[in-house]
Amino acid sequence: MLLMKLEAREKFAFLQLAHYLARIDNDFGESEEEIILEYCAEMGIENIDSFDIKNFSLEDTLKNFKSNRSKKIVILELMILIHIDRSFNINEQILMDKISKNFGLELENLDDYSQWGKSVAMLYEVAKVFIDDRDRNLE
Repeated sequence: MLLMKLEAREKFAFLQLAHYLARIDNDFGESEEEIILEYCAEMGIENIDSFDIKNFSLEDTLKNFKSNRSKKIVILELMILIHIDRSFNINEQILMDKISKNFGLELENLDDYSQWGKSVAMLYEVAKVFIDDRDRNLE
């Protein structure tokens, strides 16, 4: 929804961030992979075949986002990824704090972004149920 507003270099940087975030809790699951594929479809870019967490540089990746608008989009969209597995792991929380500090965003607002991400993640899951239910009814 919002990712299409990012510039090309920001989209690729966001994909790297998403992969990093999805793996930071050592529990990269099917729901996270599904959201990352949705992100790629929305941004019109290919997913990366393998992600090398050891060579990932958070600081270098965050330098790609210049405008406050892009930074806020990144935070909002990453919150969906965090909440899609119904768990906000401490490592995810620490990472989001680092990103928001790097971006110069107020930490009080991080709670609002988190609530938004939780709501969107829940609505995404509900939509999947509606779609699956409808498909069963058509068979």
